[in-house]
Parts: sequence; structure tokens; C-alpha cells
Amino acid sequence: MMLTTKVALSIAVMACIQSQCTSFVPESTKRRQKIVDNASQLHFSVPVQFALSTSRSNNLLHAMGPSNRSSSVESFKVMDVLRRANQLETEGRTIYHCEVGQPETGAPALVAQAAISALNGSPDESRMGYTDAFGLMPLRENISKYYATKYAGVPVDRIGAERIVITTGSSGGFLLAFTACFDAGDVIAIASSGYPCYRNILQALGCQLANVPVSKEFKLTAVELREEIQRRKEDGQPSLKGLILSSPSNPTGAMLSPDELKELCTLCEEEGIRFLSDEIYHGISYGKEEATALSFSSTAIVINSFSKYYSMSGWRLGWMILPSDLVDSINVLQQNMFINAPTISQTAAMQCWEDETIEELERHVAKYRASREIVLKEMEAVKEIPGKNIAPADGGFYVYVDLGDDNVCMEEGMGSTEMCQRLLETEGVAFTPGTDFEDPANNLGDRRFRISYAGGTTKVKNAMEKFLQFWPTWVNLVKKAK
Repeated sequence: MMLTTKVALSIAVMACIQSQCTSFVPESTKRRQKIVDNASQLHFSVPVQFALSTSRSNNLLHAMGPSNRSSSVESFKVMDVLRRANQLETEGRTIYHCEVGQPETGAPALVAQAAISALNGSPDESRMGYTDAFGLMPLRENISKYYATKYAGVPVDRIGAERIVITTGSSGGFLLAFTACFDAGDVIAIASSGYPCYRNILQALGCQLANVPVSKEFKLTAVELREEIQRRKEDGQPSLKGLILSSPSNPTGAMLSPDELKELCTLCEEEGIRFLSDEIYHGISYGKEEATALSFSSTAIVINSFSKYYSMSGWRLGWMILPSDLVDSINVLQQNMFINAPTISQTAAMQCWEDETIEELERHVAKYRASREIVLKEMEAVKEIPGKNIAPADGGFYVYVDLGDDNVCMEEGMGSTEMCQRLLETEGVAFTPGTDFEDPANNLGDRRFRISYAGGTTKVKNAMEKFLQFWPTWVNLVKKAK
């Protein structure tokens, strides 16, 4: 895998340097010795040449290694599952991939053709040099027009091209937004069932997390957030600085209604909480109305991506729409962290709103809808799991399931992690355990699992048939363990 120099440097610095850093200039041998002593105590890394000029070089070498910051970050479990699934495939096994949220299809035809044409064009066209840090202006203008058309009533000044930054996927957007909005020690609210990289990136940046329990409908609304705010006031805990939330949600698929989103935006503005609205799954919903935070808030940040609806996951392209007070800060951070999002991806993405492309993408959504129905129907046959234990799956391409107390035996390690591992090894079906998505402080992660139906109806149908064959075996194993 090849990374740009900027991205590689960002990763290296975060892996090697702690949350609070100080610069230093050696002025004497005594000063040099003191710095190395401090480095040893704090696990900082300093230049080897500098260390060797002291009598404590061995201590320094001992101090080198991963930072506490990087060591405290959990792996992205779905990628661990994918790695094992791929390994089994290389051994000749047939694997049904229902672990990752990756569309079955590649980029739309016009997008792929635009990339080929650009690379084969004149020297000026094929150069693919740097763009403005915020991205190609025509692409940003297309995004602005898209919001004006899709979401009725969004104030025009909130969706101007000057507020839109093209990012290196939504992941690049998260890093930019978190570093622009929050400092080490700030408390950020996340849903107790949510995308794991929110938690992992925020912790790597030294932020504190407030895991807000979701409702029985698997939602985090103004009701749940207000309860968290009040609880923190009563307990004398630091107030919330931010909230990041996706709707439709990963992993639950739950969607906030327009009224629920409006109430949440209003509460955040009243309490001085910066709201980051992750709208990456917009375009993939099944009957419920999609709403953007831009309709209700002048201070919210909207994060989106070309990976899901636009089926361009490997092109590493996304966007953010910013409030006016963050434009300059994000511009500086983007210049230093990424310079700009991949130019070839930006060039090709200009075709995303052509009629032919939209027709192609809507056919994808129809497939997702059919696959969703297969999963939900097959889960109805699992009598041990009541319907209330299955999240609503209003949007996105996931079904999230709670096994319940009767179908796990935590004392013997028989939870969803073990179930998913056995299912993969014996049946070749890859699901993701809920430990990726849940608050580590409770045991819900090892009771829950996620099924991705992004990979095509045939694959999903075969996977669910295999799961239903496996399920009685699992139930018997749990009974014996208990």
C-alpha cells in the first residue's frame, strides 16, 4: 500500500509522539542529559545521534517504540475479520463476505471512464498535479448544487462552494474536523452503538469520550443527549464539547427523522456543543425521509463520502461542509496534513451527478433493498432472537442483531465474538462482532453482531442459509456451556 508523504508523516507522528509535546534545543551537555532523561520517562522518541552523545543511550533506545497514544487505540475489528476471511480464501475456501460495508459494484461507468480519459489526455490534463487545498472548484460547485436540489429549505449561505472541502475519504474529514474543533482533554459525545473509528481517532487525539446510551429504537436523540448533559451537571463532570453521530447509523441502520434531527441540532446550539453530522449513508434509505443538519444548524459540520452511495470506496474521496468560523482553520490543517484529496479521484467524481450515473446508482440501492429483505426475513426464522433485538435498518446496508442473554454464555467466552469466529471457520460466513461498535465499558459488544448486505443478493442469500444451518449448533453449544 502506498501513502502520500503527508499522510505517512501524519501517521508516523501520531504513532511516535504523545498527546502533549514540547520542542527543545540542546544547549549543553547538562541540558542534553536532562532531555534524554525526560524522554525515557515520558516514552518520547528523540534523534538517535542526539541520544548517542549522552551516557544514557541505552535508556533512550529502550524508550523508543510506539507512543502511548497509538498503543491505546483499538484495532478496527471488521478489518481483522476481513484479514482472516481473505486468508481462508487464499487457502481455497469459499467465503461469503458480509463483514465490510463495501458495495459489490465498483465506481459508476462514467466515473471510471472519466478517470481513464483524464490519464490518457494531453499533458496538461493527465498531469494530475496539486489542486487547491479545498479541492477542485467545479466539484465543490456540483456538491453545492446537489444540496440545494436534494434538501429543500437549506439556507443558500450554508452550502456555498467556499464552505465545501474535498477530503481524503470521510476518514480524512474526521481527522480534520476533530483537530479543528477539539483539544486534548475535551469531552466528545458518541452513541454507545456507533462507528468505532470515531472512538479510536478521538482517543488517539487525547479527547475524552462520553458514551451516550441509545434508545430502544437504537437511536441517540435530543432526549438521550439531554439526559447525558444533565447527568454530567449533577455529577460535576466536564461539559460536552462536541457530538458526532451518523444517520443512517453504522452499525444499526437507524435514522433520525427530520424533527428528531432538528431537536438535536437545537439542543447542541443551546448547550454550545459542536455537532458533527456524519451523513455518509445518505442516498441509501428505505422509505424514511433523509434530512441534513444544514437545514437546522449554522454551526454543525456535515461529513459525507463518495464511498457508499457513489460506490467509490477505494478512491478515497469525501467532503465536508463547514460553518463559516472553521473555514480558515480547516484550510490550514488540510494544507499541512493532506495538501489536497487525490486529484484523479476528484476529476472522475465530476461525473457523479450525471443522469446516467444516478440511474446506475439507484439500481444499486434497489439491490441493497432486496438484500435487506432477505436478511430480515431469514432472521424471522430465528425464534430465539425476538424482533425487538434487531435494529430497524432504516438506511445504509447493515442489520444489527442482539443475541440476548439466553443465546450467550459470557462466563465461558461464548459471546458474539466466538460465534462469529466459529461461523467463519466452519461455514465460511463473515459477520462482524459487536465489540467493534459498542462502549467497551459494558458487555453489549459481545452480545451483538452486524451483518453487511452490501455485497450482493446472491452472496447474502447464501450467507444467511449457512447461518441458519449453523444457528442450532451455536444454541446447543451455549446450553452446554451454561
